[in-house]
Amino acid sequence: MSGMISVAFHTAIYNPLYNGLVFLVDALPSHDVGLAVIALTIVVRVILYPLSRRAVIAQEQMKKIAPLIEELKEKYKNDREQQGRAIFELYREHDVHPFASFALILVQLPILFALYWVFALGGLPEVNISLLYSFVPQPTEVNMEFFGLINMGGRSLVLALLAAATQLAYTRLSMGAPKKHVPAKVPASGKQSFGADMARSFDMQARYVMPIIIGVIAYTIPAAAPLYWVTSNTFMIIQEYLAGRRFRAT
Repeated sequence: MSGMISVAFHTAIYNPLYNGLVFLVDALPSHDVGLAVIALTIVVRVILYPLSRRAVIAQEQMKKIAPLIEELKEKYKNDREQQGRAIFELYREHDVHPFASFALILVQLPILFALYWVFALGGLPEVNISLLYSFVPQPTEVNMEFFGLINMGGRSLVLALLAAATQLAYTRLSMGAPKKHVPAKVPASGKQSFGADMARSFDMQARYVMPIIIGVIAYTIPAAAPLYWVTSNTFMIIQEYLAGRRFRAT
């Protein structure tokens, strides 16, 4: 089973990504691996645009049905289990996908793993000719120093911090400014609203916990992977900003 997964991973993700990266390294005049990673990221973002657009639509739909969710919270404030079922039924009726943003992140994880293995296994600067497609030329030179400053095969605190910062910025842009929490009246049972607890927990994790996790992981892996994440987030920030979204409460 593990062998089948490995073959599928290499065939569908690792080999295409490796060939794309090598092709770009050869095509760029400076043969800069960092610039090749940025160019490859933009190509990936264009391919993933339908999924990212779906995530944006899901966020907009969540805002539209927010008043209905509040009504359900009030209606079932003393029955947390029924409240949860009612909210998820509301999602189904309005075709809302509350976890679309996380799905977008999960889709990109195999790409990050592939980039990690490219550099962890020594795929660059030495080029593995056996993995190259027939139409991909072998680069005459491979420059691992991004603008002569950051080794793409090593760790980078700067890129790790930028990965966390851009994730935090994109989350703020897509979700809006955090709303001030007004403590709700505690029911006679003494239990807080399940929906309210879930919403606050999800909001806190998406806004602050996820960027921290991404930053920590980014510092433990080759710099090419966090450079991919920084470029990807920057691409999405520009995309959303041009679409009219702003860093403000909604």
